[in-house]
Amino acid sequence: MKNTMKKLTALAAASALTLSLAACGGETASTPVPTGTAGAENTATGSEGYKVAVVRQLDHASMNEIRDAITAELDTKASELGVEISYEDFNGNNDPSTLAQIGAQIIADGYDAIIPIGTTAAQQMAAVAEESETPVIYGTVSYPEVAGLTGISYVTGTSDALNVELLLDMMLAQNPNVETVGLLYSTSEVNSAPAIETAKAYLDEKGISYIDKTGNTTDEIVAAVNSMLDQVDAVFTPTDNVVQVAELAIAPTLIEAGIPHYAGADSFVRNGAFATCGVNYSDLGAQTADLAVEVLQSGTVPTDFITVSGDIITVNTETATALGVDYTMFQDMGASLVEVQTSQE
Repeated sequence: MKNTMKKLTALAAASALTLSLAACGGETASTPVPTGTAGAENTATGSEGYKVAVVRQLDHASMNEIRDAITAELDTKASELGVEISYEDFNGNNDPSTLAQIGAQIIADGYDAIIPIGTTAAQQMAAVAEESETPVIYGTVSYPEVAGLTGISYVTGTSDALNVELLLDMMLAQNPNVETVGLLYSTSEVNSAPAIETAKAYLDEKGISYIDKTGNTTDEIVAAVNSMLDQVDAVFTPTDNVVQVAELAIAPTLIEAGIPHYAGADSFVRNGAFATCGVNYSDLGAQTADLAVEVLQSGTVPTDFITVSGDIITVNTETATALGVDYTMFQDMGASLVEVQTSQE
């Protein structure tokens, strides 16, 4: 455990040194998987095949959707290739210590690859896999460079980087008279900081004021929302897991106050937020699984990551009706429009 904590500390330090990290920048090189890892005898079945660990950061609508897409695609690829791919699903409950323990057990059990879902899960799996160099193929890390997940020989994955400017353009197209935007996020989420900075720069450019409201628990997010109801015309949240977990609790409050919530993923919208523009998480999950199978089959780990395009606008029609707002203008913004209703997840 002492060595693991040292590795986690080192990874956290690497995350802080954002400016020193190299972006994917079209790199095409790859790193060999350690001998005896990919394609080794499957320890669960005793036959030739692959054993994969899927590690969710927490039980979360978007992460569950990605998990389901990953496992479905692994089944499809196993059938297509005529190989056995066994997998197990782990839930870290959004706790770094729990994730570190899960990772240590995965390494001890000799899995051929790890597919973490979420930034914290990816960081923890990269840390515990350092000595064995077990391939880590992450899913849905919005900013891999900021998270310290680039330039590691055994780590690759898929990114769902949010198009912040397009989401704010949606906000302004729906209501050109927005004067103040509430920026709602968690300071504990690695993905939130760069998106918030992008939002501030864009709003400054447009001459629109904003206020920061933060929290690191559901109760704190609820309090943050209540504190800005008489100050803002709209609310923006990036792909922030803490706020997503709180969405069912805050959506009725924002709706009653007549404030549309623009958020970073469709899981927010399915839980009551007004709108988003982001990736299709089933597609992202399938691409993550394809990348993992490519690593296992080729025995090499790409040094770059795949950015999945976020070109789907999702609107909660129940929320739109309750707010009394029109969203037909979104059809002219060059993205597919998907209409959903609130689901309790």
